[in-house]
Amino acid sequence: MAEISNPLKFYGLDNLRAFAIIMVLLFHYSGWFQHPAWFPKVFEFGWIGVDLFFVLSGFLISSQLFVQIKKEGAFSMREFFIKRFFRIIPVYYFVVAIYFLFSFFSNDFGARQQLPPLWKFLTFTQNFNADFANTGSFSQVWSLCVEEQFYLILPFTLLFFLKVGKLKKAYLLLIILFLGGFLIRMFCYKYIYLSAINGIANKAIWLSTIYFPTYCRLDGLLIGVVIAAFYNYLPSLFLKLSNYANTIIVVGILIVIIAYFPSRYQYNFVNTIFGFPTICLAFGLLVLGAIMPNSMLYQWKSKLLSKIAQLSYSIYLIHMAVFLSMQTILFEFGIIKNSNLTFLFSLIFCGFFSLILHYCIEKPFMKIRVEFLKSKLFNPSS
Repeated sequence: MAEISNPLKFYGLDNLRAFAIIMVLLFHYSGWFQHPAWFPKVFEFGWIGVDLFFVLSGFLISSQLFVQIKKEGAFSMREFFIKRFFRIIPVYYFVVAIYFLFSFFSNDFGARQQLPPLWKFLTFTQNFNADFANTGSFSQVWSLCVEEQFYLILPFTLLFFLKVGKLKKAYLLLIILFLGGFLIRMFCYKYIYLSAINGIANKAIWLSTIYFPTYCRLDGLLIGVVIAAFYNYLPSLFLKLSNYANTIIVVGILIVIIAYFPSRYQYNFVNTIFGFPTICLAFGLLVLGAIMPNSMLYQWKSKLLSKIAQLSYSIYLIHMAVFLSMQTILFEFGIIKNSNLTFLFSLIFCGFFSLILHYCIEKPFMKIRVEFLKSKLFNPSS
């Protein structure tokens, strides 16, 4: 069987991760803050950056497990959760503390907003039963909640299939979950959302009943798992398809462009039921192409995009607080909120504070993680 040499770094995925966080930044700045008049309407489509993150996360996390299973026939549940803990929790809890200590930041998604209860942030359940109209502060972490819940379920699911010796049949569950997503969104739209709005489209209700809940948003994560399984378990077919890497990427881009038009009406039936999976399938093609050595995304090594990708988690956590701060502070100095200068300073300070978080919290805890995994606390027999 053909073997694929696993690179230490997928530069193509770094490029996609950078594009994803840029899309999210532009979407939030254009949607919740006064912005320059030249902002194009397409920035409002930037919400799809979250779906790109979902596909990337599904691929990367499941790949780690698949590689270990291929080598050892099993994986370490303890090691998996320890790695997730040190990667996600420290900087996230730090930013949560900032939000709860300084009430000023509760206006990040609009004036007179409040924070949801602290326990929802600590338990990664903020995306369920969310009241975006009143407690929308720091609500961008709904997608982190989706990913954390997925990280909790995925290893136990794989462990079950390994225990019963049916790992090769796991694809059936992926199909059921993917198709089930259509039915769940259809049910939520017809029997929860429509019954709650009385004929008038309501963004807050649509977000809380369809956009945020994990059971409606598994498409991207599942597609990421499929790509990881394809990459790890069907190397011969993967290598053959690699000859068409750039074509795969172009098709993915075209599907995203086509999906833009119906997705402009975000709260309608078609977009609700079919929009998410269509966009995630398109991003799946981009991710697939990005890990193929022949592709332009794989070969494009940009230091700037790699740095943005490295900082993407910290940027994701703090960008709304930084945007709010910059607009408020600069306005006090007579700089209007929708100016190019305010937008420029918002981006600069977003990068600055994310650098601080990355080098003062993220990197130190990643070093601690490495040392902990080597220590006797993790390996008593060593």
